[in-house]
Amino acid sequence: MKLLVTGGAGFIGSNFVHHVLDTTDHSVVVLDKLTYAGNRASLDGLPAERFELVVGDIADAALVDRLVGDVDAVVHYAAESHNDNSLHDPRPFLDTNIIGTYTLIEAARKHGTRFHHISTDEVYGDLELDDPNRFTEQTPYNPSSPYSSTKAGSDLLVRAWVRSFGLQATISNCSNNYGPYQHVEKFIPRQITNVLDGVRPKLYGAGQNVRDWIHANDHSSAVLTILDTGVIGETYLIGADGEQDNRSVVETILELMGQPRDAYDHVTDRAGHDLRYAIDSTKLRTELGWQPAFRDFRTGLEDTVAWYRDHQDWWRPQKAATEARYQQQGQA
Repeated sequence: MKLLVTGGAGFIGSNFVHHVLDTTDHSVVVLDKLTYAGNRASLDGLPAERFELVVGDIADAALVDRLVGDVDAVVHYAAESHNDNSLHDPRPFLDTNIIGTYTLIEAARKHGTRFHHISTDEVYGDLELDDPNRFTEQTPYNPSSPYSSTKAGSDLLVRAWVRSFGLQATISNCSNNYGPYQHVEKFIPRQITNVLDGVRPKLYGAGQNVRDWIHANDHSSAVLTILDTGVIGETYLIGADGEQDNRSVVETILELMGQPRDAYDHVTDRAGHDLRYAIDSTKLRTELGWQPAFRDFRTGLEDTVAWYRDHQDWWRPQKAATEARYQQQGQA
């Protein structure tokens, strides 16, 4: 197949592009606006005969129409995705996550193109720390930030286009990703790169907030499985049973990097900070036969620490500007 991958120069998208080109015979066209979160270097070394990068906006209807009409399937990763940024300036999240998704599904509808929409578990809101339940495909939406609310809106657009117009689409909602090529503004790479720079990590509040972590490679394999064998109109939750509270994550990073486990500082908690996410991926595993490769979070985190230690040329150009932005927003 020939795939159009939106946001393919970003963190999760670039991991998917590498996975596809490494494990299949598919070719890939990436459409990416190359905002601060997109990085050409994340796509270095890919085979030119099977890969093309198009720099452009997913809200550009003419460009999107041309690209979608020339591929077999669209995998839609492109999104504004950082909660802190959505609280500071929500408008880009509306432009990309809502209008951009609308533009893509209209093109996919016109051309009869297979469409897979990437979403997040944050659309479901959060769970209490002692709640025995996890999110399932039947969990009602309850977003709590500009980011998660615009992702919820984009999910609902896709669902409506399936029902109203017969769009050949599937949706996946995934838990928190970690791994190579993640921007240093995000929680895990920010802690790792701070330690590498001799700076103490920062932890929001008491660090009790729980996230259900999955390695980006496992997310990629799950999406490819859904694209190949998923049922049109269905939603699949992707998770690897990786629940960890933020404090434990920071302390494990410090331990893996040879630092005392308490060598971090607490900072004021983020507004509207969700307590806990937890994914039940039973449907994906039982109906489509998918299983994660990284079943132990510590092993995956060790792999990630090694990648950032060995690829400082990739992340250092981002680091100073990221920390300056946190400083400006009073979150340093």
